[in-house]
Formats: sequence, structure tokens, C-alpha cells
Amino acid sequence: MSKLDSASLPISLEFFPPKTPEGVEKLAMVRQRLYPLRPQYCSVTYGAGGSTQDGTIQTVRAILSEGFDAAPHFSCIGASKGSVREQLAQFKAEGIRRIVALRGDLPSGYGGFGEFRYASELVAFIREETGDHFHIEVAAYPEMHPQARNPQADLQAFVTKVKAGANAALTQYFFNADAYFRFVDEAAREGVTIPIIPGIMPITNSSQLMRFSDACGAEIPRWVRSRLEGFGDDKASIQAFGLDVVTQLCEQLRRGGVPGLHFYTMNQSAPVLGLCERLGI
Repeated sequence: MSKLDSASLPISLEFFPPKTPEGVEKLAMVRQRLYPLRPQYCSVTYGAGGSTQDGTIQTVRAILSEGFDAAPHFSCIGASKGSVREQLAQFKAEGIRRIVALRGDLPSGYGGFGEFRYASELVAFIREETGDHFHIEVAAYPEMHPQARNPQADLQAFVTKVKAGANAALTQYFFNADAYFRFVDEAAREGVTIPIIPGIMPITNSSQLMRFSDACGAEIPRWVRSRLEGFGDDKASIQAFGLDVVTQLCEQLRRGGVPGLHFYTMNQSAPVLGLCERLGI
């Protein structure tokens, strides 16, 4: 792929809502460092049961005011149709045109699912209520959702979300390009034609990465895990090795013709900037 093609590959960025005024200030600086990458949009995560709802909206509002498109994560677990209807009205009033629609996780101690059990039901409800007003992204799991019964059931759950009205999908991060391409091929055989955009997690902290991966079901290849463990607390070596591994992954994905790259920034600019520089983006 030429340098021009590299530069034109669409990217998007994911942030989480800060919990302190210092965090808000830091994230504002991080965004300014990343905006020269010209992201197609920025998504902002949403805590279990909507626990960060206010922070999510505030962060989305800030991104929109800075001239970039923004998409709040919107989870339906524990929600009523009335509360979702109110939230959609707020999104419209804020000028939001994109939503990342998720089932979400129940907060600990929470009693029930509410009126929505699956993300597909949320997608269908958004379409019923608002037509084509929103561009809806949904989640995809190349290595299977950790709560799925089996890969086929997980694939069918994804297909149901797409048929309910999703415009595009963002994947859980992964380090095995073959898992992504296999998932895309299997989805295509089920009639899925929407873009399935790979989620990219920079490697900067091995213990954090292993904890996240164990929780979400993302496989860290044995050779990568062994190398990371071998570095111990040597952060510089971890980051240099991680940059090599993830750059190589992105190159494989790009050669395979992916429709874009979605970076999980962890509210940091340097890892994503380093990757994009390597990739010529």
C-alpha cells in the first residue's frame, strides 16, 4: 500500500470520561495532540449501568465543540424504554448523530436487566424511535464474547444486531489478524455487508493489558505474553516491543483491506501517535 493510501485509511479514537477536573484537563490536551490525525469521529465509553453517563455526555459535548464528530457509548442494560427515549431526545438536542449501541454490563448488586436484554433490541428500538437520524455502531467479537455459549451463537447475535439496523461494527481488540479476517468472512456468509472496523489496543502496560484481556476474552498470543512477562518492570522495553507487535498487526490488517482502524487510546496520546507515525497515517 502506498504512502497516500496509508494516509487515507480512516481512523477513529476511543476515550473514557474523566472522573476529576485534572482528568478533564489532561484529556483535553490529549485530544488536541491527536486531532492532527483527523479522526473520522471519537467515541466515549459508558460505565456499567450508565454510571458515567454525565461524564460521557460532557466529553462528547467538548469533542463536538472542538469541531470533531463524537459518539457516546449507549448501553441498555437495566434501562426502560422511557429512559432510553429520553436519552435519545437529549442526544438529538446535543447535535449527536452517532451512537455506539451496546448491551453493557450490569453494575454489581443490580437486580435485573430492565426492558432490554440484548443490544439488538436497543438498535431496533433506536431505529423505531428515530429512523435514520443516528449512525449506529455495534460491537463485534472476533475471538467470541466471553459470555457467549459458542462461536456460532456469538456470530448469530452479531448478525441479529446488524439486521436490527446497525451501520457499522467496532471489534473488541485482538492481536491475531487471522481471527479478525475469519470473523469478517463468516459474517459475510451470513449476509453482513456493513464495515467491521478492527479495534486496536496499544501495548504500554503489560499487567494492565493482561488484566483487561482476561476479563474481556481477548487472547494474548503465548509468545507475546512470554516476552512481556520477561521484561518485568522495564517500561521502555515493554513499550518498544508493544509498538513493534501492534504496528505489525496493523500492517497485516491494512494489507487485508480493512475499512479503518479504531484506536483504544486509554486517554493517552503518545502510543497512538507512535503507531500512526510508523504506519504513515
